Amino acid sequence: MTILLVNSILLGIGLAMDAFSVSVIDGLAEPEMNRKKRCLIAACFACFQFLMPMIGWLLVSSVASLFEFSEKVIPWLALAILGFLGIKMIIEGIRPDDSEAARKGSGVAVILMQGVATSIDALSVGLTISHYLWYDSLLCSSIIGAETFIICILGLFLGTKIGSHFSTRVQILGGIILIGIGIEILVTSFF
Repeated sequence: MTILLVNSILLGIGLAMDAFSVSVIDGLAEPEMNRKKRCLIAACFACFQFLMPMIGWLLVSSVASLFEFSEKVIPWLALAILGFLGIKMIIEGIRPDDSEAARKGSGVAVILMQGVATSIDALSVGLTISHYLWYDSLLCSSIIGAETFIICILGLFLGTKIGSHFSTRVQILGGIILIGIGIEILVTSFF
C-alpha cells in the first residue's frame, strides 16, 4: 500500500506539470480572475487528470489492442489541441480585443479543451497501473486528481499575480508555451 501511495503521488506530480503550466498561462492572460473561476479551472483539469488514468486502466484491462493504437494517436492529438489553442492565443496577443468578452478570459470550451489536452497523456498511465485492482486504480487516480487541483490552484494564483504586472501581450508568450508543451508531449512519446 505504501508503494502504491508513493507511486501515485509521484505520478500525480509528473502528470500535473502540463496543467500547471497552462494554469499559469491562464492566470497571466486574465490577471483579474476571481477565486470561483480559478477553482472551476483547477477542478476541470483535476477531473480530466482523474478520468484519463481510469479510462486507460479500463482500456488496458478490457481492450488492450485498442489501447496500443490509441497510444500512438494520443501525442498527436495533444499537439493538435495545444497547437490550436497556442496559435489562437498568439493571434489574440497580436491583435488584442478590448471588448468585455476578451477581458473575461478563457471560456468554457477553451478550458475543457485545455483540460483534455493537458491530461490526454495520462491515458498511458492506464498501462502503468494495469496490474492494479479496480479500487487501487481508483485510489491512484483520485490522488492524481487531487494533486492536480492543488497544483493548478497554485499555478493560477501565480499567473494572476504575475499577470497583473505585465501587459496583455503576455498571451503571445503563453501561446508559444502551449505549442511547446504540445511538441514536448509528442517528442517524449518517441522515447
